[in-house]
Amino acid sequence: MGLPALEFSDSFLDSPDFRERLKCHEIELDRTNKFIKELIKDGNMLISALKNLSAAVQKFSQSLQDFQFECIGDAETDDEINIAQSFKEFSQLLNTVEEERRRLIQNADDVLITPLEKFRKEQIGAAKEGKKKFDKETEKYYTVLEKHLSLSSRKKESLLQEADTQINKERQIFYDASLEYVFKIQEVQERKTFEFVEPLLAFLQGLFTFYHEGYELAHEFEPYKQQLQFNLQNTRNNFESTRQEVENLMRRIRSAEQDFKAPGQWTMEGFLYVQEKRPLGCTWSRHYCTYEKGTKMFTMSNSEFKSGGKQVLNLKSCIRRRTDSIDKRFCFDIEVVERHGIITLQALSESNRRLWMEAMDGKEPVRLKVKIGINTMGLYRIGGVNSKVQRLMTSVFAPADMDLDPDTWDNKTITSGLKNYLRCLAEPLMTYRLHKDFIMAVKSDDQNYRVCAVHALVHKLPEKNKEMLDILIKHLHVVSTHSQKNLMTVSNLGVIFGPTLMLYPSVEPGWLQATYDGKTGLIPDNYVAFF
Repeated sequence: MGLPALEFSDSFLDSPDFRERLKCHEIELDRTNKFIKELIKDGNMLISALKNLSAAVQKFSQSLQDFQFECIGDAETDDEINIAQSFKEFSQLLNTVEEERRRLIQNADDVLITPLEKFRKEQIGAAKEGKKKFDKETEKYYTVLEKHLSLSSRKKESLLQEADTQINKERQIFYDASLEYVFKIQEVQERKTFEFVEPLLAFLQGLFTFYHEGYELAHEFEPYKQQLQFNLQNTRNNFESTRQEVENLMRRIRSAEQDFKAPGQWTMEGFLYVQEKRPLGCTWSRHYCTYEKGTKMFTMSNSEFKSGGKQVLNLKSCIRRRTDSIDKRFCFDIEVVERHGIITLQALSESNRRLWMEAMDGKEPVRLKVKIGINTMGLYRIGGVNSKVQRLMTSVFAPADMDLDPDTWDNKTITSGLKNYLRCLAEPLMTYRLHKDFIMAVKSDDQNYRVCAVHALVHKLPEKNKEMLDILIKHLHVVSTHSQKNLMTVSNLGVIFGPTLMLYPSVEPGWLQATYDGKTGLIPDNYVAFF
């Protein structure tokens, strides 16, 4: 049911029915006003959402534009080239769509929000002002009318005429306010049918234009889309056809030996743990290492990127580390040109160590099996046959690996070979340079000082000498612990090995010149300090 009609003639009567019909129009205007306010609020939210959507699409488009598609291998197929270029095509398409959306957003305020706000303020606002005036004049007119009607008829005629004039004037003002208010209400109700709808139509037209632009772009994009789908299908087919081959290759690699050596530019490469000596022990750090057999170039790169970077070394030799000589498994030692001493490396497994040693032409350690005859009487005192000793020395220093089989080499030959090796060194194991220092140390009457001084001098020896001396003294200590059977006490061992370890051309007080197995040398008269 529509709004009741308002007649101008009703303004003169100002009947309750007129007031009721007027009230219906006022309620409708209030409802329209609230609706427009909500519509403006929702419109602003819609525009804000469109702006956020546009910003998100533009960011998404920029991400597509910035991404560089990379394929496996140096040469790319036509399919891969088109697929790699597709992201930039997508980005360009989205940018074109967003240009139209930006125009829609820019015009939305002028097309939708401003006209609605103008209608609400200018038209409905004017009707509200008319109501205020109408209510004011109504109250004033009926107040004056009540006073006028309360005048006594006995008043002077002049006063009554003046009162009639005044009430006529107020009545006219009231009628004018009522007519203007009715006119404004009817005007707003009529304007509402077009001024309210036109902004919405214009906004929807812009929205439809935006959608139509998207449709046109989609139509223009169709040939490229079909070509891209063809490229994608080709790539998918190629993937499916080669996937089984790749899976078979993966299974073969998985079933291969754990330390499989893959072909590459290096003879051997992989992670190794390198022993680093410290004042209070040693640490092990992981390095990625490579070795090239032709040039014997060995490189170590710290996997934790600490200071030091990449080290390039030239290999001299490689020897497997015996398990009983170190508390780590899978170890081997290398010698390099650039460093003095050995570098101890730990492989990841036994098979991995074998691959490294094969690549480096590594040797097995020569293990003296003198413990088999540890209880032999006169061990190291009784010499072996010279010809057999020479043959042993030749075998030991031959390129091929050897094993000191007790069935082939007797104890006397092996022990004489060890003494002969120590005599043939270019310099005594305890060096000429430290000879006098050792003499001064062992001459002290203070045993604690003597032991500490000798200990300090031993640590001044070159690394190789110190390592050899350490091995020898440990072995002789083991021999001396069996002296009840082999009769080789510390003193006897000192007499035998002193001339070999402490060679010097002159004899000084406190020292004895001893000759053993045809070799003359000096030993301190209290040589037990060294053992």
